Amino acid sequence: MGSDVWVGPWRPHRPRGPIAALYGGPGPKYKLPTNTGYFLHDPSRPRAPAFTFGVRLPTQQTSCGPGPSHLVPARMTVRGPDGTPAYSIYGRPRHAAPCLTPGPGRYFPELAENATYPSAPRHTIASRNWGSHAENQTPGPGTYTVPSLLGPRVIGKVSAPTYSICGRSAVGSFFEDLSKTPGPCAYHVVNPGIYKSRAPQFTMLARTSLPQDNTLNPGPAAYNVDQHRKPRGWSFGTRHSDYLARIVTDVDH
Repeated sequence: MGSDVWVGPWRPHRPRGPIAALYGGPGPKYKLPTNTGYFLHDPSRPRAPAFTFGVRLPTQQTSCGPGPSHLVPARMTVRGPDGTPAYSIYGRPRHAAPCLTPGPGRYFPELAENATYPSAPRHTIASRNWGSHAENQTPGPGTYTVPSLLGPRVIGKVSAPTYSICGRSAVGSFFEDLSKTPGPCAYHVVNPGIYKSRAPQFTMLARTSLPQDNTLNPGPAAYNVDQHRKPRGWSFGTRHSDYLARIVTDVDH
């Protein structure tokens, strides 16, 4: 190739930064994370929502729907029953009781002239009511009493301070007889068991009465304290015949 061939403005030069061609990588062993799926997704890329197919639900044994009794009538609308006229055949009604409304001849409009037409005032003289004075129970002026304005307990008025003179007290006065003051012997000694730990107390009972019966009770000398009670044991005895007679001696008679 001659020097007259144009190769463009590019000339071999040192790269400004590191490039992948300058390094020998391990090859396709390392790969970028995938952008599809839910697991092991590239964290630098947005992940779309993932959906799964659920398991089949068991068939319900009982029905939750309304039965035939909840059927909406055909003439029922969202605003109530429709307004079309409907007719039905009823039975013959019974004869009603005779009407007792008064007729036109029962009214007397000529007697209502004073109420319907203007008329002059009229006055009547009534009889004297003699029983009104006997039944009058209104209290007279002497029944009411005006509260007194004297003393500290005046109703509706501010009362002035009041003072009272009491009798002379015999205690603490100059003529008190101090000889009647109780002396030291008038006060008893306080039991120490009240304000200290109480000591144990014992009492002596009365002599018990002797038994009046003639039973022979054992005395103190009848007991032997040195003799120990042996434990219970068993032994083999001799067999006696059922036909063995008892020996009778003269002592028995």
